[in-house]
Amino acid sequence: MAVTKVNSGNFEAEVLKSDKKVLVDFFATWCGPCKMMGPVVEELSETNSDIKVCKLDIDESPDVASKYGVMAVPTFIVFENGEESKKDVGAIGREQLAAMVG
Repeated sequence: MAVTKVNSGNFEAEVLKSDKKVLVDFFATWCGPCKMMGPVVEELSETNSDIKVCKLDIDESPDVASKYGVMAVPTFIVFENGEESKKDVGAIGREQLAAMVG
């Protein structure tokens, strides 16, 4: 399953109302660690069909980033049934990211 781009306009429908567990990668295009995590996030989306993987550009949707307390990027938040269940900040290993959604 491909990574879904989300923003202020579709965040509720794509993330909060999803019937699957959702991992959201809060990122910025200028962020080096975010670029490094990109392929890891892509791989996770392709190898785990039980979850939905989304990316949100904090510069395009600062209101959503602010609502969830995103102060640094990358920030990874797992949502289950419309609620935040796990959060991690910074570049993390493939195993740690997979464990968040496991």
